Amino acid sequence: MNKRYLHHLWTRIRPVKTLYLLAAFMICAMSCALALRSNYTTMARLRNDVYQADKNDGAVEKTLQTLRAYVGSHMNTSLATDNGVYPPIQLKYTYTRLQEAEQARVNTKNSQIYTDAQHTCEALYPTSFSGGPRVPCIEQYVKNHGTTARNIPDAMYKFDFASPGWSPDLAGWTLVLSGLLLSLAIIRFLLGWWLKAVTR
Repeated sequence: MNKRYLHHLWTRIRPVKTLYLLAAFMICAMSCALALRSNYTTMARLRNDVYQADKNDGAVEKTLQTLRAYVGSHMNTSLATDNGVYPPIQLKYTYTRLQEAEQARVNTKNSQIYTDAQHTCEALYPTSFSGGPRVPCIEQYVKNHGTTARNIPDAMYKFDFASPGWSPDLAGWTLVLSGLLLSLAIIRFLLGWWLKAVTR
């Protein structure tokens, strides 16, 4: 290889110091770490908003949509928690309220059915007393017309949203830039070492 050309190449790349590239890499890496932490902190706040809305019978759907949109567009926003509950978002208070409302509906309806049964059986057996045909009539009427609570699937109140491996936000771009700067620093170091060796 032409030593004169290699010497010329060395004089061109010598001003770009490896130390400068490493310093820029460190700044970008720290910015990336702070941005990733900010993404996680924001996700945790939005997740807490969902928990509070669930507990206080607030705008659960709205807070859930906000959380889903944020997690789906930002890296380092996994919903998994240390306690290992899966799925991580479980609207237990909303689910309990729905179960209680369903049970109250059934109790009210069955109470009315029992009243109707008494009136119907009294009309059918006006002279019957306790232990007569009126009691079996009431039992049969309630059995035929009574209602039970509907099963509410709990899976509809459990959620997990996927966080992307990379996202086009501050964290994502500083991660790319950090990788690029580190690669350039390594290339600059190796190229400088090689050019020094061959131009001696």
